[in-house]
Amino acid sequence: MGRVTFPRMAARLAAIATVFLSTAAVLIMVPAPSATAATCPDVDVVFGRGTGEPVGIGRVGQALVDALQSQIPGKTVTSYAVNYPASYDFLTAQDGAVDASQHIRTTVQQCPNTRVVLGGYSQGAAVVDMLIGLPPLGNKLNALGDKFGAVGTAAPLAGDLAGNVAAIAVFGNPATKFSNPATSAAAPYGARAIDLCKDGDPICSRGRNPFAHDGYETSPFIPQAAEFVAGLVSPASPAS
Repeated sequence: MGRVTFPRMAARLAAIATVFLSTAAVLIMVPAPSATAATCPDVDVVFGRGTGEPVGIGRVGQALVDALQSQIPGKTVTSYAVNYPASYDFLTAQDGAVDASQHIRTTVQQCPNTRVVLGGYSQGAAVVDMLIGLPPLGNKLNALGDKFGAVGTAAPLAGDLAGNVAAIAVFGNPATKFSNPATSAAAPYGARAIDLCKDGDPICSRGRNPFAHDGYETSPFIPQAAEFVAGLVSPASPAS
């Protein structure tokens, strides 16, 4: 066997080093996939939970999202929990409307083809009322505003966002008790809304059964709302 001289060994090492450095350079030059790049969903459900529920979209919101996903299995459905206290200080519901508006603005900027669904239960429905230009407590809220300034309400969604709101679904909506259901909102929102209230629910009707305000998540209203919403989010482009 012939001996490898030092010059030959040095040449081989240099060649190996050249190949290694060239490969490393290629790896550095090829951009890695962005870990923060998010795929835009087909549908984003922006939901306000009810009074006293833990942070999140709440039990009614989760039931709606699950039912909606089963209605449109070929589409991606995400959810956003409106960030607000959901406490017994109902004037802070306006914080939820502001937060939801900001989220929708960001979503539309980043994902213009995503279909936005507004939803809410109880106080969360009042948040939605503000977004679509309805007074959650009717003239009572206006009377308070006359005495103490603009309280407990927030500006509706900006007009350029309206086309991205495909559907609205509210449950146990306080405004309905004051003859202002979501379906009565000005165009384009009223025609895209479903407003559901259980018989006897004192929050959304003249009923006096406090127990009727619970259990919306297991009621027939969930599949009814999901079917309604599914029919509106099916188009591929934002509504006009």
